[in-house]
Amino acid sequence: MSNANPLLTDAVARIDTPWFRVCHDSLYLPYHALFTLGFSLRLQGMHNMPKTGPVLVLANHQSFLDPPLIGLAARRPLVYLARKTLFRNKYFAAMIGFLNAVPIDQDGIGKDGIRTILDQLKLGKPVAMFPEGARTPDGPMHPFKPGVHLLIKRAQVPIVPVGIAGAYDAWPIWRGYPIPAPLCFPFMKGTISVSLGKPFDSVPLAKMPREEALQVLFDKIHAEKERAEKLRRR
Repeated sequence: MSNANPLLTDAVARIDTPWFRVCHDSLYLPYHALFTLGFSLRLQGMHNMPKTGPVLVLANHQSFLDPPLIGLAARRPLVYLARKTLFRNKYFAAMIGFLNAVPIDQDGIGKDGIRTILDQLKLGKPVAMFPEGARTPDGPMHPFKPGVHLLIKRAQVPIVPVGIAGAYDAWPIWRGYPIPAPLCFPFMKGTISVSLGKPFDSVPLAKMPREEALQVLFDKIHAEKERAEKLRRR
């Protein structure tokens, strides 16, 4: 399709290949061990992720660690949406590109990507994104960008709300590197947990006024964040 985002098209094509699925499955246990040993990772609600079919995975955004954390909790190869500004550094762009991250406008979902996203959802692909649009600068969740409501209205697929807790403490936006919280050490602030909520129907959200829908979505993701917060190793 001429107006499709080529990077997104490449990503969704890549996750359909047997080689990518083998790599994804073989790397799951090492990555899980890395985050468990390095950040005392705890996960809950993994059974809530649909094993097949289209789904929007929407999460709060605390740090650069969030995409692999969501991938570990989802256990499905996902297509991620990321701000265009994150692709300025070619090395970081290559890294997040390997995770199937594709660029979108900072203020929401750009027109160059929304059609391809919708096409891939129709084909049963899972897409993950952060409705805040950027990492939290101070820890708490911030208002969602309006573009997510347009996507929900057009897509009308199940939504899985995801809450991430502790990733901001491990790697805040103002620090250039993460600080681990090893499982074998006494408690440290950077312990991380992720909670996946039950999938819910997006159709009622699509029928609501934008601000009301965004608030409902905010509340659902915030509730999962609070569940993740209680799950963290203390």
